[in-house]
Amino acid sequence: MQVFYADQFVLPLPTGHRFPMGKYRLLRDRLAEELPEIRLAQARPATDGELALVHTPAYIQAIADGSVDPKILREIGFPWSQAMAERARRSVGATIAACRTAFEQGVAANIAGGTHHAYPDRGGGFCVFNDAAVAARLMQAERVRTQRAPLRVAVIDLDVHQGNGTARIFRDDPTVFTLSLHGQKNFPFRKEASDLDVDLPDGTGDDAYLHALERALDELAHRFDPGLVIYLAGADPHEGDRLGRLKLTWDGLEARDRRVFDWAWQRGVPLAFAMAGGYGHRLEDTVQVQVNTFAVALAYARRWHNRPR
Repeated sequence: MQVFYADQFVLPLPTGHRFPMGKYRLLRDRLAEELPEIRLAQARPATDGELALVHTPAYIQAIADGSVDPKILREIGFPWSQAMAERARRSVGATIAACRTAFEQGVAANIAGGTHHAYPDRGGGFCVFNDAAVAARLMQAERVRTQRAPLRVAVIDLDVHQGNGTARIFRDDPTVFTLSLHGQKNFPFRKEASDLDVDLPDGTGDDAYLHALERALDELAHRFDPGLVIYLAGADPHEGDRLGRLKLTWDGLEARDRRVFDWAWQRGVPLAFAMAGGYGHRLEDTVQVQVNTFAVALAYARRWHNRPR
């Protein structure tokens, strides 16, 4: 299974910053050590033209040269730096590469990504550019150009925080279906309307979560027939997450991942996934949730490899 990364760009964050920047390198090291069938590749940066499929030219330029409105930087939660700008581009590039690879191999991934709070003209919630939205738009453009056929994309967002930026970007687009399961009382406190939102109360555990997910996937299947799935596999629904407020166990999160991958596999739909959020009280717990997701994904990648041609 092909996996793309950009963890060589480390943001110079102040001491005590809430964002666990070290998780990306730890995850890559764990994958290299424990799942040798995964092929790791450095992501290229997204170009201005690719970013402009979603983001305004003025915002793209402001991130590039550091002229970002301080209010927007506060909403993003990162100080501007050249590393911040480059990492944001590479994170989008990794999801683009994962989507292209998924069409060829069935399953592929971005070690980071899932930056679903970014809007066309601003970022927020540790998100600079919206990688899933840019990748979806670019895959649609490439499919029309190469195959002269429309592409319908489902974004299955299982980060604990609602994908407000993604919902706003695609709110009037019938070719992209946005599904979000998230904490009802969690950030962002002003939600956007996804095509399907499932609000979960604080303390939701495995059984209630998985029941809600199954119902949501059934409704997605009833309403939409995608040619590509982009899955945001957030680790932050875990019971040990500082910002999550849900109570999923290791087994519950693994079952969640299996349901999503199986949903795509049963329909023969390629799936690209990104890791989205994870803010465990113990960084090792967040990384373990993510390693478990990759182990599930690898099993489905083997199925794709061995399927009849």
